[in-house]
Amino acid sequence: MTNLIIAVIIDFLIGDPYSFPHPVKLMGKIIELEEKFIRKYFKSKKKLKIAGLFIVIINISLGFFPIHLILNIIKTNKILYNLVSIYLIYTCIAAKNLMDEANKVLKKLDISVEKARVQLSYIVGRDTQNLNRDEIIKATIETVAENTSDGVIAPYFYIMLFGVPGGFVYKFVNTMDSMLGYKNDKYMDLGFFPAKADDLFNLIPSRLTAVLMNISSLGRFNTKKGFKILIRDRRNHKSPNSGYPESAVAGLLGIQLGGSSYYHGVLVEKPTIGDKDVDIDKTHISNTIEIMYRTLIAFLLLYFLLLYIFLNYVSI
Repeated sequence: MTNLIIAVIIDFLIGDPYSFPHPVKLMGKIIELEEKFIRKYFKSKKKLKIAGLFIVIINISLGFFPIHLILNIIKTNKILYNLVSIYLIYTCIAAKNLMDEANKVLKKLDISVEKARVQLSYIVGRDTQNLNRDEIIKATIETVAENTSDGVIAPYFYIMLFGVPGGFVYKFVNTMDSMLGYKNDKYMDLGFFPAKADDLFNLIPSRLTAVLMNISSLGRFNTKKGFKILIRDRRNHKSPNSGYPESAVAGLLGIQLGGSSYYHGVLVEKPTIGDKDVDIDKTHISNTIEIMYRTLIAFLLLYFLLLYIFLNYVSI
């Protein structure tokens, strides 16, 4: 419990310095090597799809067993065990990094739309070269909303259920999806199972995130509208999970998200999420970041409450 809180504080204070060694970078390198190997020896669509399944199995194993082994070896040394655990938990979460990247887009918007487009391109998958000011703001809000689940709540969820190895399994699955899970000709087969694995792993966290977004916003944002839009528009997204946090944020802030976007030059038709009660503006990015941190605090409080109840029940 203490290690979890310390990891949260470290992330809030320093985030992910680019020069700092990070396990997710290693995961990315491993997935790159796996893809190169597979594409060299597997050519047919069927073989690529089967190979994608093996990638999922291998990487889930790589996420769980080495971390489990390392922690098991050093568990007798409490100081070392706690230090390593804190570091590993800290590397699983990305709240500060998400806030920093969104704020970079905000700062570039004050300079020019062109610079903001470039900055946004580093954190989204859609084409940004023709986006106007409002579309840049909307894309940034959607990224923060979606990644409140993917980059913050979901890693904690699996750490709390399965310990630190559970968090690393999730990060491996999420990284696979971000690198291989594209629905285009190149990755349709190889990325099929990585994308499905990510959908499955985010099934509960995305829904939990959306509910906690609303609960934690009581008295600050429009929680009544937040729940209304969540229920109405949660499926207005190509992802079975991303629509949940995005619809919650859209309702809470009274803005409209979603809609069609270009990806790699191809127009992807998507329904809108939320109602346009107010015109979207820069303050909504800051508000979405606030919602992210409110959701994180609510999640931690919920966890500690459930843990307290469980421990007291067991002790009876």
